[in-house]
Formats: sequence, structure tokens, C-alpha cells
Amino acid sequence: MGHLLENLTHFARLLRSLGLAVPGGSTIEAARAVQQIDIGNREDFRFALRTVLVHRSEDLQVFDKAFRVFWGRPSGTKTKLDLRPLGSERRFGDPIVEMESLSGASAPGDGEGDTRLERVQIATYSDREVLRQKDFKNLTSEEMSQAVRLLRDLRWHPAPRRTKRWVPGPGPSPDPRKLLARFARREADPTTPPTRVRKAVPRRLVLLCDISGSMERYTRMLLWFACCLTGNLQRVESFLFATRLTRITKKLRGTRGRNPLSEIARLVPDWSGGTRIGESVRAFNVHWARRALGRGAVVLVVSDGWDRGDPEALRTELSRLRRSCQRLIWLSPLLGSPAYRPLTRGLQAALPFVDDFLPVHNLASLDRLAAHLNSLPGEARKQAGGRAANSGEGIW
Repeated sequence: MGHLLENLTHFARLLRSLGLAVPGGSTIEAARAVQQIDIGNREDFRFALRTVLVHRSEDLQVFDKAFRVFWGRPSGTKTKLDLRPLGSERRFGDPIVEMESLSGASAPGDGEGDTRLERVQIATYSDREVLRQKDFKNLTSEEMSQAVRLLRDLRWHPAPRRTKRWVPGPGPSPDPRKLLARFARREADPTTPPTRVRKAVPRRLVLLCDISGSMERYTRMLLWFACCLTGNLQRVESFLFATRLTRITKKLRGTRGRNPLSEIARLVPDWSGGTRIGESVRAFNVHWARRALGRGAVVLVVSDGWDRGDPEALRTELSRLRRSCQRLIWLSPLLGSPAYRPLTRGLQAALPFVDDFLPVHNLASLDRLAAHLNSLPGEARKQAGGRAANSGEGIW
């Protein structure tokens, strides 16, 4: 059991380096598990380790490949196996497992053996940037899985909204109430007067995502974007629309990293149908704006702008929405093409009321969006409406 326990420790370290969430005490639990089985049966041995060391369904495939490499029979040659597409969630490149001197890692059933595992090296090369720049519509199913893992690692920290309420804190503004209370108790020190600052609260985000037929190539990744955004932030409201509006906030919060498509498809009656943006925005303004926007909310509208409704209705409803939120951001997957021009009737009606017109076609654009939201000012806007000067990078 001595060499086996040492190899179990090396194997647990290898799994952690590949992005698997292996707790610190799992090695002892794995050693206890293998004592309950016939260690000469390779499949029983693999299932025992997998039961103890794997806690997420998406890690099963990378565990199986790592198991074959680590617990394989000694061959005296190097083995290179690309594990990046399946298991590395927090690495910047594709790890290639290169194992040398495997004579010490005896396979179950080969006897105890006196030799020891000499070295396990993890070499990496980076194709992350290629994936970040690749358009969502061109992703393969394997690349889609990698993109979702990278998307989960994005950190969204929108600047908090400063309210009109004052709270004690370091700042240039004196706190007259606390100062008078000190004078009443004869404890006032004129050299260090108490100060106050505006109270900061998390800013609300509202996501209105187009799932009509023209957006079908981007719908899957945009739903994962909505899922990750809702999971990382507390005050997020998510809606889908094509010809009607559907609220999906509760379903996204309940997925906990699972595929949101299966949970949401049953809720949306107009999936991949026509597009009536004006009517959908009107439904939001009438039924949800008072509850979802609150004060100082940022609204993200994700759509390519192809609209079968009345442009005047869209213009009216967006104008109303713009007056109710702190900032209105329009995200278009078509904006990633250098030759794209927003010439559709829907976008022509919408753009005068949009603060930021940004692309949302690949991971790099979502990364820039996160940075943009994180840099938004905490103060409420001064203007009553109209398009702001800042329209993002690389737009038409």
C-alpha cells in the first residue's frame, strides 16, 4: 500500500493541475475506497477513484484520459495527450501530459514493485487566444465546451451605484449629525471631525436577449453568457424575446452551471421565430420595468436588429426605456464583422437612444464588455436621454 498511496497522491496532484476540484483529503478517501474492491480489476479500480475524486460531470472525460496515462502499463516511452478540451478550466493553454520513467507507476494487478515514479511534467502551449478571437457561429461542439469554461472564468464587477443616503466613512464631506452628537457629549475634537460618504449598493443589470431565427447561430453561447452573468451577480434580471417576452431569471439561477438550454427551451414558445423588438420592449416597460430596473440599472439588449415590427413602436419604447435606466447598451453579434453597417430599420430606430453599441460575437468581445461594465461610473447620469459619445471599440 505504501507505493500505491504515494502514486494516489501524485495522481490527485495531476488532476488538480488539470483543473479538477479535488479536495485535500481525497487521497485518504481514495485509499480507503480501493481497499474495499479487488484492486486487480482495472475497471473496479478506475470507478472507485472516479467516485471519490470527481465531483462534476464535465470532469469525467478528462479523468478517464488522465487515468489511462497515469495508471497505464510502463512502456519506457513518452506519452503526449492533449487534455485541454476536456478538463483544464483555469489554464491559459492546452496542457500536454508528458510522463517519463513510468516504471514506478505500476498498474493495478502488476504487483507491488520497488521502483518509484520519477517525474510528471505538465507542458503547456497556448491556443486560448485563437479560441477567444473565433466567432461563436464557427465554434465546433468541442470548442463550445472550452468557450463555456473560459466564459465561467470572466469576472463581472460593475461599479456600485452611489445613493443619496449618507453613511459614516472616510471622505471630504463632514458629518454634521455625528459632530453635533459629539459636541453634546463634549467629546468633539476640532482637529479630526467625523466624515461621511454616499452609501454604495450593487447596480442592477437587466439582460434582454433576442432568440429569433436570425440569431439562432449565436443563441446557445448567448444563453451561457446570460447563465454566467446571472450566476456571478446578485441583482440580474434576464429576459428572452422573439415575438414575445419571457422572463428566465429563476431558471438561470437554478441551473448551477448545468446546460441552460434544456431548462429554458420548455419556457419559450417562440424559439427561433420572428422578431418584434418594439412589442417585446413594450411588454418589459409595462410589466417588468418598475420591478426590474429600480434606480440606476444598466440594460443590455442583445440583438442583431432584424425587426419585423413597427420601427416607430421600437423608437417609442426604447425612448421610454432609456429614460428609466442609467445606461442602455446594445450588443450585436454582427458588429464583429469589419464590413458590417447597421442599416436595418430596427437599428436605425434604436441607435439614437443607445449609449454604447458594442460587438458580442466572441470571447474577446465579452471580455471587453466585462471591462466596460466594471469601469462604469457610480454616479447617476446627468442627461435625460439621447446617445452618449462613448460607443465602444471597433464599431461601424
